[in-house]
Parts: sequence; structure tokens; C-alpha cells
Amino acid sequence: MSTPTLDQARPHMAALTDALTRAGALRTPVWSRAFSSVPRHLFVPRWFDQERNERGIAVWREHHGTTTADGLAAAYRDKTLVTALDPDTAERVDETAWTGVPTSSSTLPGLMAGMLEDLGVGDGHQVLEIGTGTGYNAALLCHRLGERLVCSVDIDPALVGAARDRLAAAGFAPRLVSGDGTRGNVTGDRFDRIIATCSVPAVPGAWIEQSRPGTVLVADIALGVEGGLVRLEVDEQGRALGHFTTTGGRFMPARAQARTYAVPRRPRPAAQTGVRPSQVTAADVRAHYAFRLVLAFHLPGAEIVHHLDDAGTMALQIQGPDRSWARTPLAGEGTGTVTHGGDPGLWARVEEAWQWWNGAGRPSHDRFGYAREADGAARVWYIPDGTRWSLT
Repeated sequence: MSTPTLDQARPHMAALTDALTRAGALRTPVWSRAFSSVPRHLFVPRWFDQERNERGIAVWREHHGTTTADGLAAAYRDKTLVTALDPDTAERVDETAWTGVPTSSSTLPGLMAGMLEDLGVGDGHQVLEIGTGTGYNAALLCHRLGERLVCSVDIDPALVGAARDRLAAAGFAPRLVSGDGTRGNVTGDRFDRIIATCSVPAVPGAWIEQSRPGTVLVADIALGVEGGLVRLEVDEQGRALGHFTTTGGRFMPARAQARTYAVPRRPRPAAQTGVRPSQVTAADVRAHYAFRLVLAFHLPGAEIVHHLDDAGTMALQIQGPDRSWARTPLAGEGTGTVTHGGDPGLWARVEEAWQWWNGAGRPSHDRFGYAREADGAARVWYIPDGTRWSLT
């Protein structure tokens, strides 16, 4: 088919809006009108779906949303569409497929809708978006507020240029800036709302400096083992206080380079020091998002990786910043044991977190508060009883 017209896309826009409303992601008429009015396919003419090719290799298969009726319909699925791959890791394996690490995407529309609803924008609010990406989210904000009140920042000048063209095709011309989103908008403007579609390990000081008392921030905070979306309000002392939202979702990390991620530098793991029975299995950790969040509270600075040993056994591994590690097999024999190196108490803290979470009745992630203090220190707490953890 030729380039789709707006009339051809309208049934898909309406169907997506209806689906997001039924799912509870869209809760107000103003955002329903935005999703039913802004054509997503203009912003995602090309994307990559992950699949396994005939050789069993996991690849990113290129698709186009404006060449067939099926492609147009696919552009309006409630699905994240990967739109760019890290050139340092991308390798072409056939005519339309690459390996590599994603660096940009058009976010799951249901997640976008939930975040925009959580943002609580009102008429006249100035909004800063961190992570322009395709420009689709900026277009939704423009529809709601008007283009003069929307500023969007992205680290990749090429993405900013493409987004500017797509926004113009949709009839919008917000202020777009190429730069490090963790520094906000370098002109120093102040905003009533800040929304980030990339993850950060902590709320950057620049975002607070560019806020007013009462400014609301919605962002994905990456805490190592796990993370999640928080909705925070800035007070007159420069603190940002709030909670993890009922809207669940994660984003790609903010990048310091335009097109690629820096290779993480990890310390050499400590030597193995023992094997012992485990009260917590890999299945327990993988099955419960809220538990992983609690685990991140107990083990600040740690992360989860997967480890493949010489025998071909895959294990879930917790590793700390001090070279300590502890791992337990994903399947087969030994799922009730943990092998560890360095600090022998690392996995004991995993078990302590498991006991706390179960003892509290397995609370969901939105039962936890989050605060960034004026000095940059961060803490979380269990809202019902105030149990508190420092993340600094």
C-alpha cells in the first residue's frame, strides 16, 4: 500500500484507544482524545521485532508499518516497538535482520498512557520530557497542552532530527533539544511537570533545579536488582517525595553517548567460598516483581545477571559492588542450593528480604514510598508501617 492516509489509520487509532480504556491505562477524556487523534504510524514507520531465525539465533527483524495493511495495524498494537540498535553491537545476519542491543523504542502505548495519566497535567502546565525517541509521546503532550508548553530532550541528535520531521508531519512543533537528559533543559527553564522515558539510578539534581514547588516528576528509577516508576512532587525545600505508581513498566537506561551504551566496568568476581542450602530459589526471584524491588532495597548497588558455568548450567546470580556474588540454578538439580564467593552474607540478605516480604503479606510495588532529599540522598519506605531503607 502507499503511505497510509489519516482516514485509513483512524479505525486503528480508535481501536487502540478503546483497548487502553478497557485496560484502565486511559482514565480521562483528555488523554483518550489525544490517543485517538495522534497517528502513531507517523512516528514508527520502521521497527524491529525479536525472533529466532532458521539457525536458532535471536535476531531483530525489520518491519515497516506503512507498506501493507497488516503493517499499519501492527503499528497500533499495544506493544513496545524497538526502533534503533546499538551500532557497536549490531551485526547484520541477513537482508532484514540484525543482532544487537536496542537503544531506542516507541514505548508500549499502555505504559505511555498510564504515565501521562499519573503526570496529572493541567492547562497551562509547562512539561519537560526526557527521552524524545520517536516523538510520539511529545505529540501526545502537544495535543493535550499545545506545542509551546512542551520541551523534549534526547541524547541522540539524529533521533531529535527525525522526531522533529515526524512531529511537523503531525502538525506539531514543540521545542526539541539534543543533549544529556539527566541535565534537563540546559536553558535553565522551570517546569510544572517532568516525565522521563528512560531509566536513571536516581533523580538528577538538574531536574529538581528546573522544578517549581509542586512540580510533579514521573520517572523510572533503576535500583540495580530492580526498579520502577515513581511519581514524586517537589516541595519548597527541594525534596521530591512520592511513591511507586500502580503503572508498571521499565525503560532503557539513559545514555551518556548519542548512539551507543558504554561497556560496564565490573570488578573481577571474588573466588568461590562455599555452597549451602537456600530458602529462596531462582524461580522465587524471577516470579515476583515486587519482591525484586524489595530485594533492591536490601541490597543497594547489587545487580542480577545470568551465569553459565562450564557444564552448561544456567544460574541466576546476585553480585554486589564489592566483588561478592551468590548464584542458584534456574532449573534441574541444585535449585535449592546457592554457591557464593566473597561475602558469605550476601545471599543471607536475599533470604532476609524474602522473609520480610512474605511476613508483610507480599505487598505490591505501589505500597512503597520514594524520596529524594534536598542533598541528593534517597530512601524508600513501606507505606503502611513506615519500615525504611536508605538507598544512598
